[in-house]
Amino acid sequence: MSNIPSDLKYAKSHEWVRVSGDTATVGITDHAQAELTDVVFVELPDAGRRVRSGEACAVVESVKTASDIYSPLSGEIVALNQPVTDNPALVNTDPYAGGGFFKIKLSNPAELNALLSPADYQKQIGG
Repeated sequence: MSNIPSDLKYAKSHEWVRVSGDTATVGITDHAQAELTDVVFVELPDAGRRVRSGEACAVVESVKTASDIYSPLSGEIVALNQPVTDNPALVNTDPYAGGGFFKIKLSNPAELNALLSPADYQKQIGG
């Protein structure tokens, strides 16, 4: 069973969200990184880019496949986690902290209500 932090919200597409004020940090879940196996490349969106909820905005490549990463919320990308592009293995070793992707300034905080709770995400992945 994957480790599901209780302080996060989850998208059905396996991204996690940690909210602080009007900003959210986004990454992929431990379950998602385990399915991908060894992550070898991460392409992040440009800072300043405006994204809509559900929009593909980043790419993760593993030894098995390449996968789009979708923004779980609408807003402006305000910060990137540059270390994850320099060391993509952080996605595998520390998906909920060092392996996060970007921060987004929320344009519609009500979208948080559409994300999954930890318990609902656990059910989705079969836990």
